[in-house]
Amino acid sequence: MTGQDNALASRPGAAQPSVTELVSGILNDAQKLARQQLDMFKAEVREDMSRTKQAMVYGGLGIAMLTVGLIALVFGVVYLLHEQAGFSMWASWMIFAVVFLAGGAALGFVARNLFESFNPLPDKTFNALQENMTWKTQPQA
Repeated sequence: MTGQDNALASRPGAAQPSVTELVSGILNDAQKLARQQLDMFKAEVREDMSRTKQAMVYGGLGIAMLTVGLIALVFGVVYLLHEQAGFSMWASWMIFAVVFLAGGAALGFVARNLFESFNPLPDKTFNALQENMTWKTQPQA
């Protein structure tokens, strides 16, 4: 007998709960736990989506501004190479094409590695769920 069973048995006039009541209580607790896990999952996803949206807005604006500035810089440097270094116009453009292709490939490689290390699942919720499932499957003493 557990401590709770002893307390129920020691009370005079206290009726023992029936098996149906015990099973009903267990099912109610399991449903409550499942609802809490689902609510926690929803809240965590909502929080992650909000942060992602904010980061994407700022990142998108930054990329747009960088693109315009970079295009202007490329035109300026290409014309500088053509006039000051004596390269032909096509050679000046090819130099910059190679530089940007190499830089883009390197950044793409870094981005791919970052995405591979990223876990999009809500870790807190799944860790709590795993802990609850482990607790339920352990034999009770």
